[in-house]
Amino acid sequence: MKKVITYGTYDLFHEGHYKLLQRAKALGDYLIVGVTTEHFDEARGKVNVVDSIMDRIENVRKTGFADEIIVEDHDGQKIEDIQRYGVDIFTVGSDWIGTFDYLKQFCEVVYLERTPDISSTLERKNKFKIVNVGIVGTGRIAPRFISEAKYVSGINIACTYNPQNQSAQAFSNRHDIPNYSGEYEEFLEQVDAVYIASPNETHYDYARKALVNGKHVLCEKPAAFTKREAQGLYQYAMDNGLVLMEAVKTAYCPGFSQLVNMVQSGKIGKVCDVEACFTRLANDNSRERTDAAYGGAFLEFGSYTLLPVIKLLGTDYKDIHFDTIYDENGVDLYTKVYLSYDNAMALSKNGVAVKSEGQLVVAGTKGYVLAPSPWWLTRRFEVHFEDSSKVEVYEPVFQGDGFRYEISDFVSKINGIDKNGYKLTAEEAIAMAEVTEAYMKQKKR
Repeated sequence: MKKVITYGTYDLFHEGHYKLLQRAKALGDYLIVGVTTEHFDEARGKVNVVDSIMDRIENVRKTGFADEIIVEDHDGQKIEDIQRYGVDIFTVGSDWIGTFDYLKQFCEVVYLERTPDISSTLERKNKFKIVNVGIVGTGRIAPRFISEAKYVSGINIACTYNPQNQSAQAFSNRHDIPNYSGEYEEFLEQVDAVYIASPNETHYDYARKALVNGKHVLCEKPAAFTKREAQGLYQYAMDNGLVLMEAVKTAYCPGFSQLVNMVQSGKIGKVCDVEACFTRLANDNSRERTDAAYGGAFLEFGSYTLLPVIKLLGTDYKDIHFDTIYDENGVDLYTKVYLSYDNAMALSKNGVAVKSEGQLVVAGTKGYVLAPSPWWLTRRFEVHFEDSSKVEVYEPVFQGDGFRYEISDFVSKINGIDKNGYKLTAEEAIAMAEVTEAYMKQKKR
């Protein structure tokens, strides 16, 4: 008897799960299916499991493919199970290619091709829709989005769009995802929502057309270069019951939310100053270092460094000033943004060819918060007081590179679970677009 084993969360059970189990069963005579516990899912970075483990086990059982169902609850269990049950083949979906190669010393490892065009859950009682997402742009961010989406329930990457067919086709072949390079509207017909990761200057048009075609939008920053454009996008989304989110991933990280909530609780008193720095020495040939019009430090990192300023001091700043160092081609290498408020001030520092201490400091009348680099992922922050021996250290949960949190929020909003958008409100996003507009105007002088 040839034994096959596979594992999964099987949340919001859908056609993709069904077909994967069907193909796994066809590999041998006896199929063992491991269903993960909520605790183990959380430990390995799955951020938004909807169904209970009993519901997930029952959905697997009802397919009729599993000869035996077990529960997976700890690291290392796969090796234990393979040895305990005398397994001949371990199999999972092709989106995990390479991850489980270490099991080849114990049995054969087979990666099964993904199932495209997942349309809906087979188990409808949760009324939680599988969101088919199309990715606009196939550059360096898109693979990270695909990798992180595996840890979010309720999303299927259906296809990509890139008018540059040659590079897009290579991406499509590598990730086994269909690509569209013709009419944008044809691509939009295939999806419920889009993630826009194309060059900065294309964000607004792609987002606007997607909304007009009734699609939800998660857009890389900046979504718009002017306040008026941003207002138009958010107003249209609200009027038509659509979700529009700007992908400033820091806003959706649990640690950053905890930091903001702690500051707003009054622990450090009244906030008087916020200083945020994000710098990286970008490759000389990168878009950031070669595109004088739409590359450079501020457009790359300004949304991140403005986020804590706007969240903690508000949108009603009184004055704004920019200082920038340009290279000989007019590329913004390093930009400081000074904002003044009534009885408060802020500094945003951004660099692509200048390196500085990338920290976030929030100064208050009773103490201050220090979040060390990389504060934009918010894995750790400290609260300091006048008494230097009194330091509170926070080390919130953080998984992956942060994308999974904004993807989870996006899916939840589409399904009506989280409608308030407090992590990054439309008002806050519009205020950041206003700062971007001011930067673009002074840049042209």
